Amino acid sequence: MTTKPSFPADFLWGAATSAYQIEGSPLADGAGVSNWHRFAHRPGTIAHGDHGDTACDHYRRYEEDIQLMRELGLQAYRFSIAWHRIFPEGRGRLNPKGLDFYLRLADALNNAGIVPCATLHHWDWPAALDDQGGWAHRDSAQWFADYAHTLFRALDGRVKHWATLNEPWVIVHAGYIEGAHPPGVPAFAKAPHAAHNLLRGHALAVQAFRADGAGQIGLVVNLEPKFAASAKPEDQAALARSHAYMNRWFLDPVFLGGYPEEMADIFGADWPRFPEEDFKLIREPFDFLGINYYSRTVVRDEPANLPVRDARVRQRAEHTAMDWEVFPEGLKTCLTWVKQRYTTLPLYVTENGAAFADPPAVAGRVADPRRVAYLRDHLRAAHAALAEGVDLKGYFAWSLLDNFEWAHGYGKRFGLVRVDYPTGTRTPKDSARFYRRVIESRGAVLWEAEEG
Repeated sequence: MTTKPSFPADFLWGAATSAYQIEGSPLADGAGVSNWHRFAHRPGTIAHGDHGDTACDHYRRYEEDIQLMRELGLQAYRFSIAWHRIFPEGRGRLNPKGLDFYLRLADALNNAGIVPCATLHHWDWPAALDDQGGWAHRDSAQWFADYAHTLFRALDGRVKHWATLNEPWVIVHAGYIEGAHPPGVPAFAKAPHAAHNLLRGHALAVQAFRADGAGQIGLVVNLEPKFAASAKPEDQAALARSHAYMNRWFLDPVFLGGYPEEMADIFGADWPRFPEEDFKLIREPFDFLGINYYSRTVVRDEPANLPVRDARVRQRAEHTAMDWEVFPEGLKTCLTWVKQRYTTLPLYVTENGAAFADPPAVAGRVADPRRVAYLRDHLRAAHAALAEGVDLKGYFAWSLLDNFEWAHGYGKRFGLVRVDYPTGTRTPKDSARFYRRVIESRGAVLWEAEEG
């Protein structure tokens, strides 16, 4: 009898969410206005006029959701903290009721035997800070560190697994280049400063954690393998720019001490010179790197498309409802590339999942075979990276629940659990049941189909 491959016994199996996407009650219990609350209520910004006022109502139904996690066999839950609940104006006055929600959430998770994994900043923060210049303001790094310091002390002993930032590239690209996310107004020249201050804030938060925290702290980035549409020199140059812009912009500084050379070409005269001491700070050692992976991109040269001067070439392949190509082998590519280029630090897949047009629940069941196949193939790719020596410590499926998918509103469903938005009813999908079997078997079930 052939022994099926499996994941290590200490591999951490979880699912992920973020505050604004699921919590609802954005102004409850003394919370301030967040940048996303304000942005989502601006006409024309979100598909169908959707917003996060109710979302999945997790703020009031978190105990029910933790029971769902237990039924799924989750060992860990990655969530984010809404800064505007803690400091309504971003700084200064602390809101005890907002903090209390996360104390109760962490306690309930620990009591259920589920490891709380907290992210300090998953895109939403007090609108008052955007009004003061946002991440483009140099003081934003210290604002973030002060906020982080408060949480490390308040949740000490309850949360031992922290991430500073989630996908800082998206904050900069979608917020300052495209204007599709807050602050909502393209500000090309501000983008490099926002990126730099995010990295400074990450480093200062790590220093604060060393002073008052216990456990481990890391950074979460989104990565995407890039391929050139052809061997033409101009397409190869577009590939180098695209790869530097998305994959290296936030990793070269923290591990290698400087930005990719291509960034000066991409931003031209708007690319600033930063103080050398900033890079010493940004290289502050941390404990793990989280990698969010969804797809790849094939690019060609397109001079009119600023700032990177490239264009996506759609491939003949399966695509998700987000029009992202399903490319499982890219997960292994990202994991091994990080190990080879940057670090032997422990890695986590902190997000991986797919939106599909799931059918409604019928007799308590939601059939989502494409998501099951997606999970199976990507987890096989993760295991292949482990086999090549990557120190992969865990996997978090995105997402636990169908939720508010940012500018797409509620039209894209990523969840292992279906949410009927009018009623809030939760229905585990077939993918949730499959994921439970994956966890129970330490991944051995991933290879069952091959043996018929």
